[in-house]
Amino acid sequence: MKKPTFAIVGRPNVGKSTLFNKLIGERISIVEDTPGVTRDRIYAEGEWLNKKFILIDTGGIEPQNDDIILEQMRRQAEIAMEMSDAVIFMVDVKSGMTSADKDIAAMLKRSGKPIVLVCNKVDNIGDVPMGFYEFYNLGLEDPIAISSTHGLGTGDLLDKLFSYVDFENVEDEDDDAIKVAVIGKPNVGKSSLINKILGENRVIVSNIAGTTRDAIDTPYERDGQKYIFIDTAGMRKKGKIDEAIERYSVVRSLAAIDRCDVVLMLIDAQEGVTEQDTKIAGYAHNQGKASIVVVNKWDLVEKETNTMENYRKEVQNGLAYMMYAPVAFVSALTGSRLPKIFDLIKYVNEQHAMRISTGVLNDILNEAITKVQPPSDKGKRLKVMYITQASTKPPTFVLFVNDKELCHFSYVRYIENQIRETFGLEGTPIKFIIRERGKE
Repeated sequence: MKKPTFAIVGRPNVGKSTLFNKLIGERISIVEDTPGVTRDRIYAEGEWLNKKFILIDTGGIEPQNDDIILEQMRRQAEIAMEMSDAVIFMVDVKSGMTSADKDIAAMLKRSGKPIVLVCNKVDNIGDVPMGFYEFYNLGLEDPIAISSTHGLGTGDLLDKLFSYVDFENVEDEDDDAIKVAVIGKPNVGKSSLINKILGENRVIVSNIAGTTRDAIDTPYERDGQKYIFIDTAGMRKKGKIDEAIERYSVVRSLAAIDRCDVVLMLIDAQEGVTEQDTKIAGYAHNQGKASIVVVNKWDLVEKETNTMENYRKEVQNGLAYMMYAPVAFVSALTGSRLPKIFDLIKYVNEQHAMRISTGVLNDILNEAITKVQPPSDKGKRLKVMYITQASTKPPTFVLFVNDKELCHFSYVRYIENQIRETFGLEGTPIKFIIRERGKE
């Protein structure tokens, strides 16, 4: 199910990033008193009353400002609004209503999106300050008094936002289809790969990096299996991101990874694994996504004996945290080896959803403990008493131990390797939750 998306907009220095951090529960956005600190949008997932949502923090809007950076920030905020189900319009009750607030309100009304007006910096419980009432002149619905610093009023704000989401009719994506996000740096051939798979030019292809700015969904069916291919804009290093819209495309790419089942991580065969590749693949890994590393432009590489196997080792060394991901060598230009991609997608998707019975898991655990004794520290030895699978996508296991402090990651990795040795689980990360006996 597509998660509801909300954007926070307003002029600079009204407390947007502080509210973002409060609603998400982490200090993700940089919070400073200097206007314009948040130049890019920050994107994160939050939860309210057991329902997950996406929140976007934007740079402050200065509608009549000619400064290039502020103009880009305004454009980013506009795109954030387009993507949102409802918009949080934040004003500052201490500084009062400004002409910029009026201009932003007019822009928001033209967007046609539901707008929740919040008056920030109401830091005391009880009667609101008189300045609160002047914001009724903006012609929006009744404002909500909040304190982004102390969290006052945020529950009312979230309730109001969620009132605009019809959860019974929220867009459902095809449950039978495997959603495949094609990710990587600009100009590695993501759009070309999808076009070759589809046999038609459904996605604009250009050798100008950054042609694809949006995440584009394309349904496809092969041998009775449905797929949705998501072509994402290439993600560059932050220092190389010049255009505001291109900056925003990174957010859409991250969103595409979040909602996909399988990631195709494209590598340029002529460049090998770069630092940016490790960061992009790392996001997919941290999100627990099934992954395939696809080395594109393989037709341009000179071949010798064992060229492919040596290159495979180089890729695995460069993406050492994703040793579980199979490596495929293709050419989007010629179509070479592309049919194998479908077999791999189905295979890693099945591995990602694998469930193993508790009895079998504990048999593997007991055998592993017999082979290699758990570590000890200062005379106290780790006891691993029980293992069970909590969930899938990715396979997540709970280890019950006598002392979490003794449970070193290297021994957990050893147990993971024993499970993989038995069941494969190729293409999917594995997560472990460590719990002490008798504790939640």
